[in-house]
Amino acid sequence: MQILHHGAVNGVTGSCHQLLINSENSLLVDCGLFQGAETSGRGDDDLLSIEFDISSVQALLVTHCHIDHVGRIPYLLAAGFSGPIITTEASAALLPMVIEDALKVGVTRNRSIITACLSRLKKQLVAVPYKKWFNVRLQGAVKAKVKFQPAGHILGSAYIEIDVKPINEKSKRIVFSGDLGATYSPLLASPKSPYKADIVVIESTYGDKNHQGRKDRAKSLQRVLEKAVADNGVVIIPAFSIGRTQELLYELEQIVGRAKFNKLSDIEVIVDSPMAAKFTKHYQTFQALWDAEAKRRVKQGRQPLNFDSLYTVDTHDEHMQTIEYLVKRNKPAIVIAASGMCSGGRVVNYLKRFISEPTADVLFVGYQAQGTLGRDIQKYGPRGGYVYIEGQKLDVKAGVFTISGYSAHADQSNLVNFVKRIRHKPEKVIIVHGDADAKNALKAKLEREGIKAVIGR
Repeated sequence: MQILHHGAVNGVTGSCHQLLINSENSLLVDCGLFQGAETSGRGDDDLLSIEFDISSVQALLVTHCHIDHVGRIPYLLAAGFSGPIITTEASAALLPMVIEDALKVGVTRNRSIITACLSRLKKQLVAVPYKKWFNVRLQGAVKAKVKFQPAGHILGSAYIEIDVKPINEKSKRIVFSGDLGATYSPLLASPKSPYKADIVVIESTYGDKNHQGRKDRAKSLQRVLEKAVADNGVVIIPAFSIGRTQELLYELEQIVGRAKFNKLSDIEVIVDSPMAAKFTKHYQTFQALWDAEAKRRVKQGRQPLNFDSLYTVDTHDEHMQTIEYLVKRNKPAIVIAASGMCSGGRVVNYLKRFISEPTADVLFVGYQAQGTLGRDIQKYGPRGGYVYIEGQKLDVKAGVFTISGYSAHADQSNLVNFVKRIRHKPEKVIIVHGDADAKNALKAKLEREGIKAVIGR
């Protein structure tokens, strides 16, 4: 067997890994879009086309619904892939919405083309429950089964165990981490390590860093909000519509709920993303997947994702009206808008309007890939620099803050513990989905623990 990497080897986007079982059979794990610096110098055809041989691919396994893991699925279908697309029940509910949005934003507004693509997708989707083996049909006598385990990253996210039994050979267990969630993140339970693995393919987004503890990050978030209240300013939080937005709402409900007798209790929380609103409804539908703490809040009569001072912006006209409202307002507000790396979406309009205002703040709560506007603001903003937004040079006078503890990604200690806690240790760990420094740091840390690690190529 062999593993080929068709993305997420030179950075953190474009996740796509092919497990070659034999000449007739292979399995594809994710098929994501490239973003940020990884798109530099490459045309659309190079970025989007499926240039690898898919003739042996018997199934696509999807770890979760972030665009850097699923954005190339329409191109995989266009290339002729007609096999099953296997994922968790929650991801199967979310995936058509994610793909539809990706097609509208990046490909076409032609309704008939979008409808045809979604029809194909839905016919090939296979939803499976967590923690149960599912047999994948292969050519010949070789056998394979897969199990999706909770990854704690976003709703429906999973790491995948693949058990392959070649003819007259012992079975091999390969684990693909997808994106693992951070320990003690709100809403979803932390991932638990598999019992055994022969090979682990693991992400390394934060392979060189450890996050703030949950109490510390909640205090950091509250301090930013208190500054906004004192300045009568707007806090702009770039956040992905699925995962980060819901976790932030969960934490904001707690902070606002505790602040009944001060100005924080009146702060408006604006979610400017129709997609985020739809995903939030799915989070509520799949409450069975929430962690114990979140379920307790619901039993107490709390609504962690739907509180009194929360407002949702739907249409583009409402979006533009909201910006004008915030310009003229005389009280503070929090705006959560996509995209999470400021590489497009409605958050860009907020940044254009407010990034040069000293009373405003930009709060990053997730990873900013190299080459994205988010990384530029994060890098140059704190030193009083400038950025270009849609060709316009703008001085960064707004406060710029980063709270890494709200990342939906595991940090270095989480990643190392995920491997260490595998009872029957892997022969090898292959490190993907990270910048060079992160991958090298994680490799060194794993090797200090006596675990053989290599960087995926």
